[in-house]
Amino acid sequence: MAIAKAERLMNLALCLLGTRRPLSKRELRDSIEAYREASRPERGVLSRPDKGAAGSDDSFNRMFERDKDDLRELGLVIETVENIDGEIGYLARRDSNRLPPITLDAEEAAALGLAAKVWQQARLAGAASGALQKLRAAGLPEDVDPYEAHGALEPHIPVHEAAFEPLMLACRDRRPVVFDYRKATAAHPETRQVEPWALECWRGHWYLAGWDRDRGAERVFRLSRITGRVRSRGTGFTVPVPDVVTVRETVAGWAGEIADRSALIRLRSGAGYPLRAKATRVRELSDGWDELEIPYGHGLDAWLVEFGPDVVVLEPAELRADVVDRLRAVAKG
Repeated sequence: MAIAKAERLMNLALCLLGTRRPLSKRELRDSIEAYREASRPERGVLSRPDKGAAGSDDSFNRMFERDKDDLRELGLVIETVENIDGEIGYLARRDSNRLPPITLDAEEAAALGLAAKVWQQARLAGAASGALQKLRAAGLPEDVDPYEAHGALEPHIPVHEAAFEPLMLACRDRRPVVFDYRKATAAHPETRQVEPWALECWRGHWYLAGWDRDRGAERVFRLSRITGRVRSRGTGFTVPVPDVVTVRETVAGWAGEIADRSALIRLRSGAGYPLRAKATRVRELSDGWDELEIPYGHGLDAWLVEFGPDVVVLEPAELRADVVDRLRAVAKG
């Protein structure tokens, strides 16, 4: 929202909330500077009063009606009544627009305090701290220590990627975005057009789930692989947002943590300790290599590529082919 419009809406809301009697359009126009500006005749029509006055009144009326509708959409209850002079007047009664008192028990208060501390490393730290202060002013118990209530836990969410904030806002506003994304096995980034659904942190990394327009399918993107600036697109979403977005499950599946098959690989001795930790069976060979059996799901090929020449896939054949294809793609890049 533009600053000028936000200020105008705020002034109108204050006038409607601060009055004890209904105010007419004329009174509201005289009280708010932006409306007085809109009511002044435009330059070049001063010599034509038949159009100058009418044009300025029309501009004010359109602006006022839009602002009144916007405030109602934001939740302000505006009453339309007839005042003592027979004019239509407007007011917003305080008792109709007052939020119920905030009542929190000790556990709820501790959870809010803990949530505010979670964002201490993000750009949202200032907003979280300000929100906590407002809650305390509204009655949040000050003697509740979130660390004691949650076992001396001191969490934080690392947010180092520049893409986090614009993507968070895009998810909130249901606004499509465009960004350059470099896959783990690609030498150069590709442009992706995405309808963002949800952001989630998993094992210290942020991931975005959304609809990839170019591929016509749901995709999950790791924020650290987004290069350059996230650009917004004005058009709306083309597919409905799912009720449940399984970001963590998708990433875990790609990492091979949701396993439904087994793979047999050769691993160079003294290398690939993360692979050894997942192995269900290890057999030492006599030529400086070990043979490992690893349970895996979707995405193991991308992980194996990261170990380069220290890994050779024996079976299944489709996994071996996927790894070879990825290695060839890296070599061409």
